[in-house]
Amino acid sequence: MATGGEAETEAPAPEEERDWSEMTPVCLAEAFSRLALEDLWRGAMACCRSWRDAARSRPGLFAALDLEPGFAEATPGAEAAAWWTPAFQRRVDAMLRSAATLAVGELREVRVRHCSDDGLAFAAERSPRLSILSIRTSPAVTDRSMLIVGACCTMLTELDISNCYEVSYKSLEVIGQSCQNLKVLKRNIFNWIDPSEHVGIVPENYLRECPQDGDREAITISKFMPKLKHLELRFSKLTGVGLNSIAGGCKELEVLDLFGCANLTSRGIDQAAANLKNLETLVKPNIYIPRSSFHMGRYGHWQLYDERFQTNVFQI
Repeated sequence: MATGGEAETEAPAPEEERDWSEMTPVCLAEAFSRLALEDLWRGAMACCRSWRDAARSRPGLFAALDLEPGFAEATPGAEAAAWWTPAFQRRVDAMLRSAATLAVGELREVRVRHCSDDGLAFAAERSPRLSILSIRTSPAVTDRSMLIVGACCTMLTELDISNCYEVSYKSLEVIGQSCQNLKVLKRNIFNWIDPSEHVGIVPENYLRECPQDGDREAITISKFMPKLKHLELRFSKLTGVGLNSIAGGCKELEVLDLFGCANLTSRGIDQAAANLKNLETLVKPNIYIPRSSFHMGRYGHWQLYDERFQTNVFQI
């Protein structure tokens, strides 16, 4: 009703106050399931004991530990260089241990970098249902922990051990024998042809230690991982011998990434690809190799080198 020529307005109803402390653990756990990983760990888990207990009551909340977005969003430089320190490695290991403990056997996905043998072995021994494991750029991971992964995590379908230079063909053999459903393998290494992009971030001594046994690894993959559908070997030093072995043993490949594989020829790649009937995506080396990368004096001129090693795909 209008009075004095002005419309009468009603006072807004007071907002309902909610006491989150009265929420049941079941309701809290349901709310936590909608949180992002960082919010769960740094927010809910750190708030109070009752919230922490509520989160722990649902192991499924910790089924995935994905730190990759944080690494991807980081600014190259000092921050990335700090990842190579022992202190940072201990932090990653601590999160890996916590996730494996809280998941109580339900951990199914791990995407981290710069973990160690101890952290990885701890998680593997407690994660029989692990399906996805990405530990790329973990210089402290060796065959020791990877053998434990093979023994304990037989449900693996995806494995990324890129830039893990202390992991050898022995681990690939054990993983292949134990994990019969492995579909994705990423075994990329740093750009050794032009490592300038890594200078100041990756220690120089580590860049110099890149794996040299590309063919041996390729032959192991072809023999023990026949069901692979996706294989990445960026900057691998495999030759036509290793590539032909993969083409003969991994018949189900749909994606094959050979970017930066400077020891392969265009002809050899085409011949191998012709044997992969299911291949949908083929990434060729497609790189520029300066003449200074080769010892040209031994053969006298580029044309002779080109004929000797069939490197016309990279010819300047």
